[in-house]
Amino acid sequence: MPKFAELSILDKTRLDDQRAIVAAAAKQRYGTTTLSRTVEDLPVLQRLIDDKAFTKTQTHQLQSLGVAFGDVLATEFPLRWFMVTDEYGTDPTLRFKNTSVQVNALTMISKRVEKGETVNLQELLRHTREQLTRLSQEGVQ
Repeated sequence: MPKFAELSILDKTRLDDQRAIVAAAAKQRYGTTTLSRTVEDLPVLQRLIDDKAFTKTQTHQLQSLGVAFGDVLATEFPLRWFMVTDEYGTDPTLRFKNTSVQVNALTMISKRVEKGETVNLQELLRHTREQLTRLSQEGVQ
């Protein structure tokens, strides 16, 4: 059973550092000044992916894109950043309300890029919306 914990100061700093990596890449490449943590970030994040700003071996940077995308998800849905400890270790994740359901935004992009799959953020957003709507209707705990 996964255990959830509030983010520590260190965890928050780590996520902020990862957000800064994405913001710096967006600024350097496209002159984007800030990320808003809303769906308005999707075109810039998508462009970073499409332009292969980070290679498939740059796991930390790809996971940083996942953090930025996760921020968008957390704005759109009842999701909040937590640390989760499970059989794989302890990592940041997005927790759905107060349930055991989690959205692993950190690896959502990196796993796909590393496998050479196309990443469509609008599609991932739509898929997440469908899953969470279904879970809400089922009354998941």
